[in-house]
Amino acid sequence: MSEGTQAPAPGAPAAPKEQPAKVFTGAVYECVRCGTRTTQEELAKLPEVKCICGYRVFRKARPAVVKQIKAI
Repeated sequence: MSEGTQAPAPGAPAAPKEQPAKVFTGAVYECVRCGTRTTQEELAKLPEVKCICGYRVFRKARPAVVKQIKAI
């Protein structure tokens, strides 16, 4: 073994493993013609951005949760 790295003692707890960073799941897009919903990851897998119906126009679907703020 080298001087800088040492094996942990048999009774010592193991070093904590690094947690992977949370990855944003991606936006949900909806076809304007047929209404099919798809994620950004699914669209990235395809060679071109196109719906299963053949239409190429998508809009970003809004989340179901309404954001409310206090009036000033």
